[in-house]
Amino acid sequence: MSRRNNNNVRGPTSALTEFLRESGINPATVARRAATRDQAQAQDTAQSAEQGNNVDDPSRGESETAAPATETGRRGRRQAAADSGYASDQLDEVEEASPAKKRKDKRTAAAKSKAKKKAEEDGEYDGSSGDEYTAVSKSLRAMGGDPKPPVGSFENCARCEKQFTVTRYTLAANPPPGYLCHPCAKASGADPFKKPAAPKKRKPAAEKREVINFEERRLPTLASLCIELIGKYIDDVEALGDIGSVNMDEISKTLARNRSLTSENAHLFYDVQNKKLRFYDATNLTPPALTTLASLNPNLTHLYLDYCGRLTCPVITAFSKSLPHLTHLSLLGPFLVRADAWIEFFSAKPELRSFRIVQSPRFDVECINSLAENCTKLEELQLKEVGLLDDTFVEPLCALPPLKSLDLSHPGIGILEDGWLEILERHGPTLGSFDPSWHDGFTDVVLENGIRKHARVITSLTLEGLSSLSNNGVAHFFENWNNPCTRDSEDCESGMEVDYEDDPEAFTPNPPLRIVSLARNRALSSATLTALLTHSASSLVSLNLNGLGPISSESLGRLKDALDVRWLDVSWCRELDDFMMKDVVSSASKLGEVRVWGCNRVRGIGWADK
Repeated sequence: MSRRNNNNVRGPTSALTEFLRESGINPATVARRAATRDQAQAQDTAQSAEQGNNVDDPSRGESETAAPATETGRRGRRQAAADSGYASDQLDEVEEASPAKKRKDKRTAAAKSKAKKKAEEDGEYDGSSGDEYTAVSKSLRAMGGDPKPPVGSFENCARCEKQFTVTRYTLAANPPPGYLCHPCAKASGADPFKKPAAPKKRKPAAEKREVINFEERRLPTLASLCIELIGKYIDDVEALGDIGSVNMDEISKTLARNRSLTSENAHLFYDVQNKKLRFYDATNLTPPALTTLASLNPNLTHLYLDYCGRLTCPVITAFSKSLPHLTHLSLLGPFLVRADAWIEFFSAKPELRSFRIVQSPRFDVECINSLAENCTKLEELQLKEVGLLDDTFVEPLCALPPLKSLDLSHPGIGILEDGWLEILERHGPTLGSFDPSWHDGFTDVVLENGIRKHARVITSLTLEGLSSLSNNGVAHFFENWNNPCTRDSEDCESGMEVDYEDDPEAFTPNPPLRIVSLARNRALSSATLTALLTHSASSLVSLNLNGLGPISSESLGRLKDALDVRWLDVSWCRELDDFMMKDVVSSASKLGEVRVWGCNRVRGIGWADK
């Protein structure tokens, strides 16, 4: 005997199972109901056939008598079941529909009949059963009536005839019959793993008919309101009175943030008495607008144009003719100006004192020769991101008058070690700012025999991305920069080729640096930082150590000695933590900005709110 019948333990049941049990519905009841229904249907069929074949049969009266008796027996059972509160035999019976429902069913039947008739006329009706619950689905009819095999079963591919396992992604063969394996399905151009497109939601009819005009309104910023107001009343801008040069510069910065400087509102900054003019974003100024700038500001001595990509050769020629007093020119992005225009400009501007350009791929050695030949009063030179800068520039650079500022960073080719030694021998004694960043030919020898030997007044030194520098070489340079190169000094023991001073008593040490950048030099680490802080910690204002090699916590702890630092970048210095930053912030009372990207130990606890 089964253990199931010997105990009263029952597992959890669903709500439907519990309802059926309480109602007395079990498999035996359902089977008995089905048998009774089938038997009655069989009797009705037999009686109909017998009546059709034997119209004059005398037993017809008996059959007609028996049928009402059967119907009477059914009605009696149904009435008894209704009286008892349980009518399991009537579960499948259709209840009497209301008049409204009858009218709806008639309309639905008429629509189906009309659609069926139209399909027959078009030839699309396949003659299958109209019962939507018993008719074969279209997908099965398309596959020849074969249902999809269960997931996990094995089937033979209809194309390659190899056996594969059926998954939920298995596709039917086209043309049928059969199914395809995944490689064959992909080869046929179908993607079995493609997700079905989300069904498009139907909009209500009322929403489709309604035309919506949407306009998003946001509260404008004060800066945008000022820009809009100035642009609107640009012709009456004199009514604002004397704005002042400081406010004009702030308005120019605000326009640059939104790239709102145009040919129309640029007239706000024009004045015949202007001595200095700076546009931080001149992208929208066309060549005629730039020519107008020179015509309406004839007394300019300083002109700074950032993002001046539309500046062409005729414009630079107009500058040379319309700006007779121009002595300082700074251009960011004049890549349309050709060499002939530069040469003509330098010939017309012998009084030029400062020339700075960034991103000028057409500036070649002929241009620098013309600059050295004509501009004999030049003091500041910046040739940044000049693609043709190489050793051929060394000779004309040395022909220039002694410079106070020299920036030759980010070259296309670069200057080698010997060229740097010649340049520093010429300009080193007067250089106050020097930037040779990203030159592969700038080595430790250039530091020792170039900067250390000749530089005397440098306050800003940028040494970024110099792959030829070593940690020991840079550390040795900062440690001994204040000492003359003599044969009795430590230079003899360093193993480096050093040119010694002829007269050590006449040696003048370089003052401590104010601006230093050693970013992107992975070879430099703790020794370099310690030597730098020993030399210049007392006067440092800006220090960039972004991306240096591994620096110890002891060296980073000495950053607190830089009491006057205002800008500090120590990004990717992994040993830096909150305790060191707290000491730095506490000691540097003038610190305005500090960058700590990539410093995982810095969380701003205890110092970020100071």
